[in-house]
Amino acid sequence: MSRAYPRIAALKTAEQFQAHVASLGIPLPFEADVDAAPASPLAQPADTSAGRAGNRFSILPMEGWDGTPDGRPTDLTRRRWRRFGESGAKLIWGGEAFAVRHDGRANPNQLCLGPTSEADLVQLREDLLEGHREAGLGTDDLVIGLQLTHSGRYSRPDPDKKPKPLAAYPHPVLDRRVSPDGPVPLLTDDDLDDLSARLVQAAVLAQRAGFTFVDVKHCHGYLGHELLSARTREGRFGGDFTGRTRLLRQTVEGIRRDAPGLAVGVRLSAFDTTPFRKGEGDVGEAEAPQADYAYAFGRWDGSDAAPDLSETRAFLSLLVDLGIDLVCLTAGSPYYNPHIQRPATFPPSDGYQPPEDPLKGVARQIAATAALKADFPQLRIVGSAYSYLQDWLPHVAQAVVRAGGADFIGLGRMVLSYPDLPLDVLRGQPLKRKAICRTFSDCTTGPRNGLVSGCFPLDPFYTAHPDHARLKAVKAGS
Repeated sequence: MSRAYPRIAALKTAEQFQAHVASLGIPLPFEADVDAAPASPLAQPADTSAGRAGNRFSILPMEGWDGTPDGRPTDLTRRRWRRFGESGAKLIWGGEAFAVRHDGRANPNQLCLGPTSEADLVQLREDLLEGHREAGLGTDDLVIGLQLTHSGRYSRPDPDKKPKPLAAYPHPVLDRRVSPDGPVPLLTDDDLDDLSARLVQAAVLAQRAGFTFVDVKHCHGYLGHELLSARTREGRFGGDFTGRTRLLRQTVEGIRRDAPGLAVGVRLSAFDTTPFRKGEGDVGEAEAPQADYAYAFGRWDGSDAAPDLSETRAFLSLLVDLGIDLVCLTAGSPYYNPHIQRPATFPPSDGYQPPEDPLKGVARQIAATAALKADFPQLRIVGSAYSYLQDWLPHVAQAVVRAGGADFIGLGRMVLSYPDLPLDVLRGQPLKRKAICRTFSDCTTGPRNGLVSGCFPLDPFYTAHPDHARLKAVKAGS
């Protein structure tokens, strides 16, 4: 039978929230009183290699499903970027997951490198700046980056919306999911050399468009992340740690050569575990034994013990050696263990009921991030998994930053429903409870069914969008 966990919205007081956390036996930083600027730790500026960010809120990159078939932004894309600017967050991490090759698009409407990309990026960045200015904010301390990606095993680049996976190595569970009729094609070393060149090309365009950093994506099961666990891959891009990090090192070398002065960041899944599937009562269950799962980078075995972060630390040491100080930490994958990556009460249409109270997943990511920040104080680290905290997000965020557990608080789903949450927190305003993301997962269910991505329940714009009725029909039939 399915499991029910207390909903965050039902925990009306700080005492109730803290009592529930205590009942779970998890460490979760918390401060009962939230300070307004300028006293708040969240209001303090932070220097990075990409510029000074004026506060400690960061907008996480999200893959859009509303571009054109040839990879250009639409009015929906521009609206989202403008709202990112309106948020008041001073570090925009990526803005968008931007594919650098057509065959690496995760959906047929994802933004993609093409002949008009520079002009398109100039416009998107200006939309974001305009939103920031309209919120009454200066832009001198606004740091804007672009996330560069290839979706690898999770590529669906064409209008037929069919999976067209490209993998770094064979995987006994994931291959069956994305290619049930045969083996997944493997990218050759020459393919990866070409990909590196495309990443550099996109970085050059981003710099010309005014971005001060690019994120070379290494998270969530996409190609950069998959390469980190490519221990069985032969050739120059697999095997030992040097081979598995070659794509990053080669790409950074090219960016330093062709886009001097452009900072580089990395969004990294700091730990991972086995794929999950629906089990009894639709509750998620491990699809392979967790204790001996051989395909994770930063392995968590499903126990109460902390994840094994030894290789993660080696990777962060490499970033220090490469002169990279911008790191955004996340975990797992939205495709094969979403409760690890983005804790939620309500799963997307292709997901499963959470096998643990989602607060445990939040606490796990916050604890792992704090441990890595303690080991690498010179890095500027963005933490993830905060949206599920809902009403209590500012209380935990303030405690984390004050204690040095992260430099920035990353917001993803939350800004789709409530983009100006950072401004309200910093200005000492009460949160708008009707705008708070409740992790309904419609922003994922929609795209998984070929619809645009937005907050259909809480953003009036998307409530009135034609895809809302289509989404209701999809959910009614599932």
